[in-house]
Amino acid sequence: MIKKVTITDLAKRANVSVTTVSQILNGKEERFSDKTVKRVKELQKEMGYVPDFNAQSLIRRSGQTIGVLVPNLNNPFFAEFNRGIEAYGMSQGYTPLIFGSDDSPKIAGHYMLEAIRRAADGMIIASAVEDVNQIDHMLQQNGLPYLLIDRSRPEKGDEVDMQNEQGGKMVADYLHQMGHEKVAVVITSELTLNLEHRLDGFLERMKELQIPVPKDLIFTTQLSKKGGEDISAAIWEAKPTVVFAINDEIAIGLNRGFNNLGLKVPEDISIMGYDNIDMAEYMIPALTTINQPAFEMGETAAKLIIDRIKNRNNAPQHVTLPINLVERKSVRKIK
Repeated sequence: MIKKVTITDLAKRANVSVTTVSQILNGKEERFSDKTVKRVKELQKEMGYVPDFNAQSLIRRSGQTIGVLVPNLNNPFFAEFNRGIEAYGMSQGYTPLIFGSDDSPKIAGHYMLEAIRRAADGMIIASAVEDVNQIDHMLQQNGLPYLLIDRSRPEKGDEVDMQNEQGGKMVADYLHQMGHEKVAVVITSELTLNLEHRLDGFLERMKELQIPVPKDLIFTTQLSKKGGEDISAAIWEAKPTVVFAINDEIAIGLNRGFNNLGLKVPEDISIMGYDNIDMAEYMIPALTTINQPAFEMGETAAKLIIDRIKNRNNAPQHVTLPINLVERKSVRKIK
């Protein structure tokens, strides 16, 4: 069995004390001669010594980690969101611990407990939770500041959101401009707050435009590509001219389902998405959708939570990021 290299091993090879090695590797090298610093760092590389994380955490009283809870690790939107967190976190010396809840509040609760056990310094929550007040109590009692992303309105604390109600209205306005009057909508049975606002904004504006969206044109499926594909035949039977999918994953699945039915998009039926994930541009035809800047959302979330970790007494922060419509080829103008 190979023995892990310890700080004691490194100190013996360098012929200095453990304290000297510890201080040099923790950024206090100005206290020592250039020769000693060079010797310790060269031996660290040669011996492959990696400082013990738990020991460093005790010294700093910080794990330099951020818990990140997202609903689905396979969703390209959250992959980009996580990249934004990683980019900013790395620039500030923080490492994200990323958990996927599979859209389950129970699993979300489990991972929040794990973040506390692993001494995370803060928590970014982009997944649905059963009870915001309970989460607030649990995290605050353990000294763990948190930030909510676009999903559950906090009673207190920080939040980043993305104008979902306005986005839903933008979809309605665009489909109206393109001449569509029989519009189907595809949602999921468990609407998180962001999706609920998206749907509410859409339906409210459609009502203002005097375009009815009856209940039999609102379809429910899984929030995934497979969910879109599975519901496509039922939607075609209802004969709408366009389908508004509550996210791009569903829209991409719808496109495949319609193709399997021998239909052409947008000639036979149009599709409108929401999120602007990377695959939307490469779908055939390319998907018209609402752009949410996922990377910037992750960056902003990381910045806010690190600011909160460093400044616990600051007032709650609420940041709303802009959205925009990206017109491509999946929606046909019919009049």
